[in-house]
Amino acid sequence: MGALDAAQILGAGLAAGAINTLVGSGTLITFPMLLALGYPPVVANASNTVGLVPASFAGAYGYRADLATQRHLLPRLGAASLAGGVVGAALLLVLPAIAFRAIVPVLICLALVLVVLQPWLARTLRRRTADRAPATEAGTLLTKPVTRAGALLTSGVFATGVYGGYFGAAQGVLLLGLLGVLLPVGLQQVNGVKNVLAGIVNGVAAVVFVAAGTVAWQPALLIAAGSIVGGVLAARYGRRLPDAALRAVIVVVGLVAVVRMVGALL
Repeated sequence: MGALDAAQILGAGLAAGAINTLVGSGTLITFPMLLALGYPPVVANASNTVGLVPASFAGAYGYRADLATQRHLLPRLGAASLAGGVVGAALLLVLPAIAFRAIVPVLICLALVLVVLQPWLARTLRRRTADRAPATEAGTLLTKPVTRAGALLTSGVFATGVYGGYFGAAQGVLLLGLLGVLLPVGLQQVNGVKNVLAGIVNGVAAVVFVAAGTVAWQPALLIAAGSIVGGVLAARYGRRLPDAALRAVIVVVGLVAVVRMVGALL
């Protein structure tokens, strides 16, 4: 691997780590980059998943204060994410490579739709939170721990884990929508839980991919190094950045990835 390629992967990992922490869709930055550098789709997806694992937990650490009232949810939802991630990763390895090449453009398009709809999702979550959480005298939300996750939420987290284990783009957006609608807590607590669950899915999928020998370690380690820095910086400073700018980058890169993959199939 040349120095220029390494620098590009490192930079993509940094951007993906930051985006995953704030929004969730960093795979749409790193996955197309690996494809452009000539890695086969399944290898690119596995290497990308391994590389982004540290970013999820770096982001979760940055949100540790927001997680304080929601830790009781993590055992049940974490188990659902773990099981879903195993199923999704197994599907990636069992299904033929041509199936992955055919399915991924559809998944990327779905991810892009979710990214574009993310502002609407965020507004919906805020309205639901405002309706269900009592307000203080200053008008701020007073969030309370939720006593149980519920069967619908647990099933939804499992399904999201299957999706994330197979192809993780916009897994975070899916989780933000799901958790925000079904949990009467603030968005910062939702984002903290999201980072933990996404980390579990990516982590278990990474173990499966490593065991199967489908990981290209050079790009995976470069993405990991960049994503850790990006995740830490995003958790600390990234809330000040305009979401519209990040969203525009994701959509442009994702569309390029769709065009490239459809062209390869023709």
